[in-house]
Amino acid sequence: MQKYRFLSSFLPASSKRRLVVLTGARQTGKTTLARAKYPELRYINLDAPENREMLRKISTPMWGKTVGNAVLDEAQKEPVVFEKIKYAYDEKGISFSLILGSSQILLLKKIRESLAGRVAIFELWPLLMSEIHAEDYVADVKPPLIDRLFADVTLDAVFKDIPQILMDREDSRERDAENYILKWGGMPALLSLSDEERWKWLKDYEYTYLERDLADLARLDDLEPFTKFQRLSALRSGGLLNYSELSRDASVSVDTARRYLEYLRLSYQVMLLQPYYKNITSSVIKTPKLYWLDIGLLRQLSGQRGELSGEIYETMVVEEIYKWVKTTQRNVEMFFYRTRSGMELDLLLSTEKGFIGVEIKGRKKLATSDIRPMKEIATVLKKKWLGGLVIYQGDGIEKLSEPCIWAVPSRRLFT
Repeated sequence: MQKYRFLSSFLPASSKRRLVVLTGARQTGKTTLARAKYPELRYINLDAPENREMLRKISTPMWGKTVGNAVLDEAQKEPVVFEKIKYAYDEKGISFSLILGSSQILLLKKIRESLAGRVAIFELWPLLMSEIHAEDYVADVKPPLIDRLFADVTLDAVFKDIPQILMDREDSRERDAENYILKWGGMPALLSLSDEERWKWLKDYEYTYLERDLADLARLDDLEPFTKFQRLSALRSGGLLNYSELSRDASVSVDTARRYLEYLRLSYQVMLLQPYYKNITSSVIKTPKLYWLDIGLLRQLSGQRGELSGEIYETMVVEEIYKWVKTTQRNVEMFFYRTRSGMELDLLLSTEKGFIGVEIKGRKKLATSDIRPMKEIATVLKKKWLGGLVIYQGDGIEKLSEPCIWAVPSRRLFT
């Protein structure tokens, strides 16, 4: 089952003179995307020892004639490849190469050493809700509603011509896509499996990650402390990051907890959402929040297989926005805002034109109090305020208040 990937439209054509790196977590579909986008290129997988041996034997001056323009998968497994690509590219022996890899730290280290200034880097994330919602094998998909938020218009202009409520069939498809991602996340391999097989796949992924990605990042004699830390981190998705508390519960030092979390970040398992650093209303909290980047893995690690919690819903919304911004390479920075007096806004999106506030509510009905922080922040930001969203699980898109504050169902925003 092959889904359309929005990143495909941002990858350069092989007719361009370009070196391209495509990275991301293991099993997000990098190889599938590369082979679909560049069927005309030779594909070489360096996971295979015989392929690594073959490439080692090719002399540097002969790389262009022997290998040529190619897709090189798991390139970090054979570091000499980077020097040979550099030589062939500089000498005009090749004009295009695509380098794939899931080990961000090793891959980017080799790029800094050999290909700095020559490469364009792209990241492939787990499937977006809009990609799950799309029909299988389609060649093009209309961008989700969220993309319009970053156009050069007000939120009032974005929502004024959009139907308030969808009819049953269309709404049912959007609900199905949201329900799927809230339970299983976005790993492409899960789409064709039964529920029982999906849980097994997610559990196997946990072991594969420990054996392969983590082994690339660190030489740990004992995996048990890291495994415990990983699961405790999953239980804290959506919460403020407290290294002291996390290290105590995982029975490791604070320095080790910081190192372990950096491993998770470098391997595309988690993101840290930073607090907005300027005092808009009063003294702000400066501790980041922790979010996992795939709901299926989060549920497997934390054991939350049942009902939808507020933390899981919030994690889904934050990761969908994050994945879209990263995929489209929008010039948007994501923050949250929380003061020491207790006022909080779940997201503050900083764009070239100003700020968009976001409140996340994992319920179908909204209350007047849901928009108070936004109104207070909007008053202070004045002309820099572009509008606010309350993202929820209800049915209708509707304007809640001035200045430009709207309610929008998450399934409408992300499909």
